This record gives sequence, structure tokens and C-alpha cells, in this order.
Amino acid sequence: MLNIACLVFLFDSWFESGLTSDTHMRCFDPVRAPFSAKSGVCLLLLSFCVLGPGWIVEPAFAALPHHANHEVHKEIEALEMQWRQAQLSNDVGTMDRLLADDYIGISASGTIETKAEALALRRAGTLHITSLDLNDLKVRIYGDTAVVTSRADLEGTNGTSPISGKYRYTRVYNRRLGQWKIVSFEASHMNDDKDRDKDKDKH
Repeated sequence: MLNIACLVFLFDSWFESGLTSDTHMRCFDPVRAPFSAKSGVCLLLLSFCVLGPGWIVEPAFAALPHHANHEVHKEIEALEMQWRQAQLSNDVGTMDRLLADDYIGISASGTIETKAEALALRRAGTLHITSLDLNDLKVRIYGDTAVVTSRADLEGTNGTSPISGKYRYTRVYNRRLGQWKIVSFEASHMNDDKDRDKDKDKH
């Protein structure tokens, strides 16, 4: 084991490498010169002591298996559809289940909304959404956090104020005790075609 460790650490070491002197990687001579087989073993063993043996078997950049990652994406997409349906049917129970207790939402107008405020608004029947189409939906997974970006074509009213329009939004889920909860939401109102043309003319 000691010989193998030296060979792995020093790459082209003389230590039972079985190679002739002509096969050494000459371009690495300046880098390899300060190390001896013994010092290489010491440094390798020190790494084991500090990092533990798992650092070789499970590198820090290891990601979820492809099939597992795919399943998580599908799960988050399904939750997005549940939230959409709850908005259309004003299903306060589903909203209560999906929202984390520390949820914070930021509307397109910049208004901050807690979970309690969001549910109170729905219970009062102040917010009416009659149509909600989602497209260009993208899900990114970072461990126990999922970030969703999408476009929403919405029709509805908030009290007497119309809120119909096209929006871009970001919704953040966090997995807690095996369940995904919505912890953050932020929406931006998209300009219509005429406004986009004006923006182009300005530049």
C-alpha cells in the first residue's frame, strides 16, 4: 500500500514504477525534484489525517446521479403546477402546505409579503386570478435548494386593480424534513412590445 501511495502521489516516481530512466516525464522534473518518496508518503498520510479517507472516494464536486437529478426536476415542476392550480382555484389549504413559515414574497410593485399576509389575502377573496399560463420554465438544483425561473401570462384583479400582464418570476424551494417548501418569490412585470421598441430606440 505504501508503494502504491508513493506512485500515485509522485506520478512518475522511481519507487517500483517499472519504468526505465528514459521514460520519465522530463517536463515535470523541476516540480518533482524537491520531493522524495518518503516526503511524498508523509504528505499523503497527512492529507488522510486532515481530510479523512472519504476525500478520495467522494470528491467535493460529486453531483447527484443523472436519474436522481432528473427526478428532483420533475418533482419541482409538479409542485409548480400544484401552485398554479391553487392560484386559479384559490385553494388556501394547498398554498398553506407549500409555503414555508418564513416565506417572503416580493411582488412586481415591490410589495413584501409574508406567508400569513399571502394566505390572508387569498382567504379574503381580494385576489382573483382567472388565467395563468406558465412557459419557459427552468429548474436548477443546488443540494436542498431549487431555483425556478419562468414566465407567467396572467389575467386577474387585485381588489379593483387589474393585474393582467406578462411577468417573469423566480421562486425558490428549500427541502426541509424531506418536503419541498417555497421560501422566496419575486416577480417582475414585462414590458409590452411597444415599450420594448421604445427601449431599443433609446439605445
